[in-house]
Amino acid sequence: MTAQTTPATTVAGERESRHAPLILTLYGLYARGEHNWLSVASLIGLMADLGVESRAVRSSVSRMKRREVLRGERREGVAGYSLAASTLHTLAEGDVRIFRQARASREDGWVLVVFSVPESEREKRHALRTALTRLGFGTAASGVWIAPGHLADEARRTLERRELSSYVDIFTGDHVAFGDPRQKVRSWWDLDELTAMYADFLHRYGPVLDAVTHREPQPLEAFRTYVPMLTQWRRMPYRDPGLPLELLPPEWNGVAAGELFDRLHTLLSAPAAAHAAGVFPAR
Repeated sequence: MTAQTTPATTVAGERESRHAPLILTLYGLYARGEHNWLSVASLIGLMADLGVESRAVRSSVSRMKRREVLRGERREGVAGYSLAASTLHTLAEGDVRIFRQARASREDGWVLVVFSVPESEREKRHALRTALTRLGFGTAASGVWIAPGHLADEARRTLERRELSSYVDIFTGDHVAFGDPRQKVRSWWDLDELTAMYADFLHRYGPVLDAVTHREPQPLEAFRTYVPMLTQWRRMPYRDPGLPLELLPPEWNGVAAGELFDRLHTLLSAPAAAHAAGVFPAR
Protein backbone atom coordinates (compact mmCIF):
# COMPACT_ATOMS: atom_id res chain seq x y z
CA MET A 1 0.00 0.00 0.00
CA THR A 2 1.49 3.34 -1.03
CA ALA A 3 1.48 6.18 1.50
CA GLN A 4 -0.46 9.22 0.35
CA THR A 5 0.79 12.79 0.82
CA THR A 6 -2.18 14.92 1.82
CA PRO A 7 -2.35 18.73 1.87
CA ALA A 8 -2.35 18.57 5.67
CA THR A 9 0.86 16.52 5.84
CA THR A 10 2.48 18.79 3.26
CA VAL A 11 1.66 21.89 5.30
CA ALA A 12 2.92 20.18 8.47
CA GLY A 13 6.19 19.27 6.76
CA GLU A 14 6.68 22.82 5.52
CA ARG A 15 6.03 24.13 9.03
CA GLU A 16 8.58 21.72 10.50
CA SER A 17 11.17 22.76 7.91
CA ARG A 18 10.66 26.37 9.02
CA HIS A 19 11.26 25.41 12.64
CA ALA A 20 14.52 23.55 11.98
CA PRO A 21 16.52 26.74 11.21
CA LEU A 22 15.34 28.24 14.53
CA ILE A 23 16.47 25.11 16.37
CA LEU A 24 19.85 25.24 14.67
CA THR A 25 20.21 28.91 15.62
CA LEU A 26 19.47 28.07 19.25
CA TYR A 27 22.10 25.34 19.24
CA GLY A 28 24.62 27.60 17.57
CA LEU A 29 24.03 30.38 20.08
CA TYR A 30 23.54 28.52 23.33
CA ALA A 31 24.27 24.78 23.19
CA ARG A 32 27.96 25.19 22.43
CA GLY A 33 28.34 27.12 25.69
CA GLU A 34 26.53 24.28 27.47
CA HIS A 35 29.10 21.65 26.43
CA ASN A 36 27.30 21.08 23.12
CA TRP A 37 24.07 19.87 24.69
CA LEU A 38 20.56 21.05 25.48
CA SER A 39 18.02 19.03 27.40
CA VAL A 40 14.72 18.28 25.73
CA ALA A 41 12.98 20.42 28.33
CA SER A 42 15.29 23.40 27.69
CA LEU A 43 14.86 23.18 23.93
CA ILE A 44 11.09 22.91 24.17
CA GLY A 45 11.02 25.81 26.63
CA LEU A 46 13.11 28.06 24.41
CA MET A 47 11.06 27.20 21.34
CA ALA A 48 7.84 27.84 23.27
CA ASP A 49 9.14 31.36 23.95
CA LEU A 50 9.39 31.71 20.16
CA GLY A 51 5.78 30.59 19.73
CA VAL A 52 6.45 27.00 18.60
CA GLU A 53 4.55 24.16 20.29
CA SER A 54 6.34 21.11 21.67
CA ARG A 55 4.84 18.66 19.16
CA ALA A 56 6.27 20.65 16.25
CA VAL A 57 9.66 20.86 18.01
CA ARG A 58 9.83 17.10 18.51
CA SER A 59 8.88 16.46 14.89
CA SER A 60 11.53 18.89 13.62
CA VAL A 61 14.18 17.36 15.90
CA SER A 62 13.34 13.88 14.58
CA ARG A 63 13.98 15.10 11.04
CA MET A 64 17.23 16.76 12.11
CA LYS A 65 18.37 13.51 13.75
CA ARG A 66 17.62 11.56 10.56
CA ARG A 67 19.70 14.10 8.62
CA GLU A 68 22.48 13.65 11.21
CA VAL A 69 22.40 17.31 12.23
CA LEU A 70 21.53 16.46 15.84
CA ARG A 71 22.05 13.32 17.88
CA GLY A 72 20.16 12.12 20.94
CA GLU A 73 22.23 12.04 24.11
CA ARG A 74 21.37 11.51 27.79
CA ARG A 75 23.43 13.26 30.44
CA GLU A 76 23.02 12.36 34.10
CA GLY A 77 19.83 10.58 33.17
CA VAL A 78 18.36 13.61 31.40
CA ALA A 79 17.28 13.32 27.75
CA GLY A 80 18.67 15.87 25.35
CA TYR A 81 20.36 16.51 22.03
CA SER A 82 23.82 17.53 20.92
CA LEU A 83 25.19 18.74 17.62
CA ALA A 84 26.82 16.20 15.33
CA ALA A 85 30.53 16.79 14.71
CA SER A 86 29.94 17.85 11.11
CA THR A 87 27.33 20.38 12.25
CA LEU A 88 29.77 21.80 14.80
CA HIS A 89 32.33 22.31 12.00
CA THR A 90 29.74 24.02 9.82
CA LEU A 91 28.66 26.36 12.61
CA ALA A 92 32.25 27.25 13.47
CA GLU A 93 32.92 28.17 9.85
CA GLY A 94 29.65 30.09 9.77
CA ASP A 95 30.62 32.20 12.79
CA VAL A 96 33.25 33.97 10.69
CA ARG A 97 30.82 34.58 7.84
CA ILE A 98 27.96 35.76 10.04
CA PHE A 99 29.73 37.91 12.61
CA ARG A 100 33.01 38.93 10.93
CA GLN A 101 32.46 38.77 7.18
CA ALA A 102 35.28 40.32 5.18
CA ARG A 103 34.68 42.60 2.21
CA ALA A 104 36.87 41.67 -0.76
CA SER A 105 38.89 44.18 -2.76
CA ARG A 106 39.86 44.09 -6.43
CA GLU A 107 43.43 43.32 -5.31
CA ASP A 108 42.28 40.00 -3.81
CA GLY A 109 41.75 38.62 -7.30
CA TRP A 110 39.58 35.56 -7.84
CA VAL A 111 39.49 31.89 -6.94
CA LEU A 112 38.21 29.41 -9.53
CA VAL A 113 36.98 25.91 -8.72
CA VAL A 114 36.85 23.64 -11.76
CA PHE A 115 35.24 20.25 -11.33
CA SER A 116 34.36 17.19 -13.36
CA VAL A 117 32.20 14.44 -11.91
CA PRO A 118 31.42 11.14 -13.69
CA GLU A 119 27.77 10.59 -14.55
CA SER A 120 27.79 7.53 -12.29
CA GLU A 121 28.48 9.81 -9.29
CA ARG A 122 25.82 12.45 -9.81
CA GLU A 123 25.28 12.73 -6.05
CA LYS A 124 28.84 14.09 -5.77
CA ARG A 125 28.03 16.73 -8.38
CA HIS A 126 25.05 17.80 -6.29
CA ALA A 127 27.19 17.84 -3.13
CA LEU A 128 29.81 20.01 -4.87
CA ARG A 129 27.25 22.49 -6.13
CA THR A 130 25.64 22.69 -2.70
CA ALA A 131 28.99 23.24 -0.98
CA LEU A 132 30.10 25.92 -3.43
CA THR A 133 26.75 27.71 -3.25
CA ARG A 134 27.00 27.79 0.54
CA LEU A 135 30.49 29.27 0.21
CA GLY A 136 29.06 32.09 -1.92
CA PHE A 137 30.56 31.01 -5.25
CA GLY A 138 29.00 32.17 -8.49
CA THR A 139 28.83 30.22 -11.74
CA ALA A 140 31.23 31.39 -14.47
CA ALA A 141 30.56 28.44 -16.82
CA SER A 142 29.50 24.82 -16.66
CA GLY A 143 31.75 23.17 -14.09
CA VAL A 144 33.56 26.46 -13.39
CA TRP A 145 32.71 28.35 -10.19
CA ILE A 146 34.17 31.67 -9.08
CA ALA A 147 34.50 33.70 -5.88
CA PRO A 148 36.67 36.52 -4.53
CA GLY A 149 40.21 35.35 -3.87
CA HIS A 150 40.00 35.69 -0.08
CA LEU A 151 37.74 32.62 -0.02
CA ALA A 152 40.37 30.27 -1.51
CA ASP A 153 41.51 28.75 1.81
CA GLU A 154 37.97 28.33 3.10
CA ALA A 155 36.95 26.61 -0.14
CA ARG A 156 39.90 24.22 0.06
CA ARG A 157 39.18 23.32 3.70
CA THR A 158 35.47 22.80 3.04
CA LEU A 159 35.96 20.57 0.00
CA GLU A 160 38.60 18.51 1.82
CA ARG A 161 36.36 18.07 4.88
CA ARG A 162 33.47 16.95 2.69
CA GLU A 163 35.76 14.54 0.81
CA LEU A 164 35.16 16.26 -2.52
CA SER A 165 38.70 17.42 -3.27
CA SER A 166 39.45 14.58 -5.70
CA TYR A 167 36.88 16.01 -8.14
CA VAL A 168 38.19 19.57 -8.30
CA ASP A 169 41.08 21.85 -9.19
CA ILE A 170 41.40 25.24 -7.53
CA PHE A 171 43.09 28.23 -9.18
CA THR A 172 43.65 31.82 -8.14
CA GLY A 173 44.32 34.78 -10.42
CA ASP A 174 43.07 38.03 -11.93
CA HIS A 175 40.55 38.96 -14.61
CA VAL A 176 42.93 40.47 -17.17
CA ALA A 177 40.90 41.01 -20.34
CA PHE A 178 37.59 41.15 -22.18
CA GLY A 179 34.34 42.41 -20.74
CA ASP A 180 33.36 44.77 -17.95
CA PRO A 181 33.88 43.04 -14.57
CA ARG A 182 30.75 44.75 -13.24
CA GLN A 183 28.68 43.07 -15.94
CA LYS A 184 30.50 39.78 -15.41
CA VAL A 185 29.61 39.83 -11.71
CA ARG A 186 25.94 40.29 -12.63
CA SER A 187 26.08 37.17 -14.79
CA TRP A 188 28.00 35.11 -12.19
CA TRP A 189 25.74 35.99 -9.23
CA ASP A 190 22.03 36.68 -8.95
CA LEU A 191 22.39 40.19 -7.55
CA ASP A 192 18.66 40.89 -7.94
CA GLU A 193 17.87 38.01 -5.59
CA LEU A 194 20.45 39.24 -3.07
CA THR A 195 19.11 42.79 -3.30
CA ALA A 196 15.59 41.49 -2.56
CA MET A 197 16.81 39.46 0.42
CA TYR A 198 18.59 42.47 1.91
CA ALA A 199 15.59 44.72 1.22
CA ASP A 200 13.31 42.32 3.10
CA PHE A 201 15.71 42.27 6.06
CA LEU A 202 15.90 46.07 6.14
CA HIS A 203 12.11 46.39 5.88
CA ARG A 204 11.50 43.88 8.65
CA TYR A 205 14.15 44.92 11.15
CA GLY A 206 14.75 48.60 10.50
CA PRO A 207 11.77 49.55 12.70
CA VAL A 208 13.02 47.11 15.37
CA LEU A 209 16.27 49.04 15.63
CA ASP A 210 14.38 52.28 16.15
CA ALA A 211 12.37 50.67 18.95
CA VAL A 212 15.25 49.06 20.86
CA THR A 213 17.46 52.14 20.48
CA HIS A 214 14.95 54.26 22.39
CA ARG A 215 13.90 51.62 24.92
CA GLU A 216 16.14 48.92 26.37
CA PRO A 217 14.46 45.57 25.68
CA GLN A 218 13.75 43.08 28.44
CA PRO A 219 15.48 39.67 28.12
CA LEU A 220 12.42 37.78 26.85
CA GLU A 221 11.60 40.50 24.32
CA ALA A 222 15.22 40.57 23.16
CA PHE A 223 15.27 36.79 22.81
CA ARG A 224 12.06 36.74 20.76
CA THR A 225 13.53 39.31 18.39
CA TYR A 226 17.18 38.25 18.25
CA VAL A 227 16.82 34.53 17.46
CA PRO A 228 14.47 34.95 14.44
CA MET A 229 16.52 37.95 13.27
CA LEU A 230 19.75 35.95 13.34
CA THR A 231 18.02 32.99 11.68
CA GLN A 232 16.96 35.19 8.75
CA TRP A 233 20.32 36.93 8.53
CA ARG A 234 22.58 33.88 8.57
CA ARG A 235 21.41 32.75 5.12
CA MET A 236 22.70 35.91 3.47
CA PRO A 237 26.45 35.80 4.17
CA TYR A 238 26.48 32.37 2.52
CA ARG A 239 24.86 33.72 -0.63
CA ASP A 240 26.91 36.94 -0.70
CA PRO A 241 30.69 36.32 -0.79
CA GLY A 242 31.55 39.92 0.07
CA LEU A 243 32.18 41.15 -3.47
CA PRO A 244 34.22 44.35 -3.95
CA LEU A 245 31.93 47.36 -3.65
CA GLU A 246 33.20 48.89 -6.89
CA LEU A 247 31.78 45.86 -8.77
CA LEU A 248 28.34 46.16 -7.19
CA PRO A 249 25.42 48.46 -8.03
CA PRO A 250 25.60 51.98 -6.55
CA GLU A 251 24.41 52.24 -2.95
CA TRP A 252 24.36 48.44 -2.62
CA ASN A 253 21.80 47.71 0.11
CA GLY A 254 23.87 44.83 1.46
CA VAL A 255 26.03 47.41 3.24
CA ALA A 256 23.06 48.97 5.05
CA ALA A 257 21.70 45.52 5.91
CA GLY A 258 25.05 44.48 7.36
CA GLU A 259 25.22 47.63 9.48
CA LEU A 260 21.67 47.00 10.72
CA PHE A 261 22.54 43.43 11.68
CA ASP A 262 25.68 44.55 13.54
CA ARG A 263 23.75 47.11 15.57
CA LEU A 264 20.92 44.73 16.44
CA HIS A 265 23.43 42.04 17.40
CA THR A 266 25.18 44.49 19.74
CA LEU A 267 21.92 45.57 21.39
CA LEU A 268 20.10 42.25 21.61
CA SER A 269 22.58 39.40 21.96
CA ALA A 270 23.40 39.88 25.66
CA PRO A 271 19.83 40.24 27.00
CA ALA A 272 18.71 37.37 24.74
CA ALA A 273 21.48 35.16 26.16
CA ALA A 274 20.43 36.16 29.70
CA HIS A 275 16.91 34.93 28.98
CA ALA A 276 18.18 31.67 27.48
CA ALA A 277 20.42 31.03 30.49
CA GLY A 278 17.40 31.35 32.77
CA VAL A 279 15.71 28.47 30.96
CA PHE A 280 18.61 26.05 31.48
CA PRO A 281 18.38 23.84 34.58
CA ALA A 282 20.59 24.81 37.50
CA ARG A 283 23.97 23.12 37.45
